[in-house]
Amino acid sequence: MKTRTKAQWMEQLEAATVPCGPINNMQEVFEDPQVRHRQMRVDIPHKLGGIAPVVASPMRFSETPVEYRLAPPMLGEHNAEIYTQLLGKSEAELEKMRAAGTI
Repeated sequence: MKTRTKAQWMEQLEAATVPCGPINNMQEVFEDPQVRHRQMRVDIPHKLGGIAPVVASPMRFSETPVEYRLAPPMLGEHNAEIYTQLLGKSEAELEKMRAAGTI
């Protein structure tokens, strides 16, 4: 895959009628003309400072617009809630898991 660019692969695959599409990074996503036209970028303030650009919902509701309140969580930000509230782990179990390097 490294021998050609994304554009070259797309051209060859499309010429061979192979269904395909690019895998874009965030910059490429937000530079796409269709994404710009549909205003699919939402900038949400991030708690570490600055903004977090996120992809907007494709759904548009005239009477109940989608609200964007929170930036994406940091890695592991909600682990404690997940382990205790959803999985029923106690603090002692979490300490054992931390000591073992499981979490």
